[in-house]
Amino acid sequence: MGPRFWMFVGAGVLIVGVFVAAVVYLQWGAHVELKGSILKVRTAAADENSSIAVLDFRFVNPSDYPFIVRRVDVYLEDVSGRVHEGSVASEADAKRLFEALPLLGQKYNESLLIRTRVSPRQSMDRMIAARFEVPEAQLASRKRLWVRVEDVDGAVSEIAEEK
Repeated sequence: MGPRFWMFVGAGVLIVGVFVAAVVYLQWGAHVELKGSILKVRTAAADENSSIAVLDFRFVNPSDYPFIVRRVDVYLEDVSGRVHEGSVASEADAKRLFEALPLLGQKYNESLLIRTRVSPRQSMDRMIAARFEVPEAQLASRKRLWVRVEDVDGAVSEIAEEK
C-alpha cells in the first residue's frame, strides 16, 4: 500500500464528501416546519374550575415550501407535570372573549386559523385563545404552554413558551 493508493483513497473520500455536501445543501430548505416563540400570555378565569389563555406568538416558515395549517392545538403543562389540552376558540369566539373579559386587554393579532397559508420564508404574528379545564391559579403557576401546529402534509411544529 504505497503512497499512490492513499492518494486515490483520499480523492475518493473527497469526492464522496463533496457529493454529500451538495445533496445536503440542495435539500436544506425542503424541511417544512414553523419556528417561533410565544411573545405574550394572558390569562383569565372563565369560572372557578376553568380558565382562558390567550397566546400571542411570532413564527417564520424557514423552508422553501408553503406551510398550510391543518390543525392547531394548545397544551398546558402544570407544576406537577400533568399535560392538559385546551379547547381552541374560533376567531369569532376570540373576538367575543375580548369583549366579555376586558381583563385580557386588547386583541393585537388575528387567530391562527385552519387553512392559513404561510409562504416560504414568511414571518407572521398570530394569536390563539384556548379554554382549559383548570382553575386560573393553576394556569398562572404553569410550567409551560405550547402551540402544536400541523401542516396539511403531516409536518408538525411546536411553538413553546420559554419560562
